[in-house]
Amino acid sequence: MTAQRQDATTITPSTETAKPLLEVKNLKKYFAVKSGVLQRTVGTIKAVDDVSFSIYPGETLGLVGESGCGKSTTGRTIIRLYEPTEGQIIFDGEDVSQQSERHLAHFRRNMQMVFQDPFSSLNPRKTVGTLLAEPFSVHGLFRGERQHRVDALMETVGLNPALKNRYPHEFSGGQRQRISIARALALRPKLIIGDEPVSALDVSIQSQVLNLMADLQDEFELTYLFIAHDLAVVKHISDRIGVMYLGNLVELTNKANLYREPLHPYTQALLSAVPKSHPNESRPDRVLLQGEIPSPANPPTGCVFNTRCPKAMDHCRQAKPTLIEHKPDHWIACHLYD
Repeated sequence: MTAQRQDATTITPSTETAKPLLEVKNLKKYFAVKSGVLQRTVGTIKAVDDVSFSIYPGETLGLVGESGCGKSTTGRTIIRLYEPTEGQIIFDGEDVSQQSERHLAHFRRNMQMVFQDPFSSLNPRKTVGTLLAEPFSVHGLFRGERQHRVDALMETVGLNPALKNRYPHEFSGGQRQRISIARALALRPKLIIGDEPVSALDVSIQSQVLNLMADLQDEFELTYLFIAHDLAVVKHISDRIGVMYLGNLVELTNKANLYREPLHPYTQALLSAVPKSHPNESRPDRVLLQGEIPSPANPPTGCVFNTRCPKAMDHCRQAKPTLIEHKPDHWIACHLYD
């Protein structure tokens, strides 16, 4: 099959005819490294470097990779907690990447975020009822029925409304994450970004929260960007999966393709490290990567993975690979498939 090269257009499933809810085009987020008394810029950290993907209404896109690969920064830049350095963020047909804070109110209502640590993302000085009513106050909504809506939100996520006068520290970790999910649901958003929403929870609680998120997706017709490092969790909830390494998207496909036939050497190494769910389960041999992850302040020339890749060639050290569609709906950035 002739490979199709990525341009400025967003990478999308070729079989999908619906209009994407979110399009991320050539997104970059660089952080300046400052030093000295005068805080002069002495370097740049390329946390997200030319990432493109799309998410369609009602689907879940998983974003995975090692710690420091830029997946959380990608999510926070999309929701405009960080200002993008370059690129476009098109949400529901509108480019929100350069809008001022004053014009982002409608965008904020329709895209919400659930953070990794529910305790640090909930104000410990406010009751749960106050926290859940806060989005209504900020947007000037439902003045006469806020408490009724708070009760309904708590019931939706499996919490007793009678507990709304308690403070976050009086709840367990799983309950606090349910509160965070309820707050994200308050304004009935179209897209929720989950930044490792279950990684801080016990394994038994993880499955409960994942099942809750799946049920809410069906009930409220939600779309998810699910960020995680646990490939088993991502497999459970995602429709398509993007793999990131050092700020770059190196592979993007549906979960069946990714787990059946991973193409990128980095993806192969990640999947080989997933523990077996059953002793008799067949698995490829473990791929052990050598060396440390390079610094995003000084990434390698050429392919960013070439310093750890067991299949690296001379060309990999000279030119950065472009994300191409090697197979239908299976995109990869690797010179092995040029």
